[in-house]
Amino acid sequence: MDVANPRGYLAVRLRDVVQRRWSADVQAIGVHGSLAHGDDTDGSDVNLVVVTYRPGTGPRPSLRRVDGILVDLSVVTADEGLRRARELTPRWPLVADRFLTTRALFDPHGWFAAQRDAHLGRLAEARPAEFSTLARRNWCIASSAHARAVRLAEWYDTDAALVLIAEARLHAAMVTGLLSRTYFRNRADAVKRTGLAGADMQELAAVLKTQAADLTARGRPVDGTLAALFD
Repeated sequence: MDVANPRGYLAVRLRDVVQRRWSADVQAIGVHGSLAHGDDTDGSDVNLVVVTYRPGTGPRPSLRRVDGILVDLSVVTADEGLRRARELTPRWPLVADRFLTTRALFDPHGWFAAQRDAHLGRLAEARPAEFSTLARRNWCIASSAHARAVRLAEWYDTDAALVLIAEARLHAAMVTGLLSRTYFRNRADAVKRTGLAGADMQELAAVLKTQAADLTARGRPVDGTLAALFD
């Protein structure tokens, strides 16, 4: 870690404090996000994760500024962290990056490598239908947000419509990520890399229509009968 970088220096200071105060409780400490990728800027956060041996030990999760830098401190037990790494959820495109690219600041037993291997193993055994099911959930959220945004725009409630169109773009981006098994650095990266960052309502409607056809071709339409709801 480059301690000449103020965010790197702060991460090392945080590591040292955690190790000193909770030495018997902490199994590993790492950073994810831009600092782990090595492309952080003056506006970047320090995303620190502390892995403990047992629940209820170690520092408390926190989100606050330290020396002008936002610190997002998360705490997870080793067992729970590995369980999450093996779990596929509709938010997979936004969470996979931390499973695969977290940079260790303290990890004598290789826990972060075990987390990466657990996640890669889960991806290797996942069937296409699992990702399609997760994508349909995101599509439904995106479609609903888009429909509400259109209605609000018709009522000249532009501010609320913009909030919902941003939600629709994000979930449509996650549909693309799930169907292509592509993960993103964050929400902004998701909409940018899928070409949805500047999509207006008509363009987004066309994207949702194409995604609906793709999901239908994968074995289950996004709109079905009442009986299909319970299949």
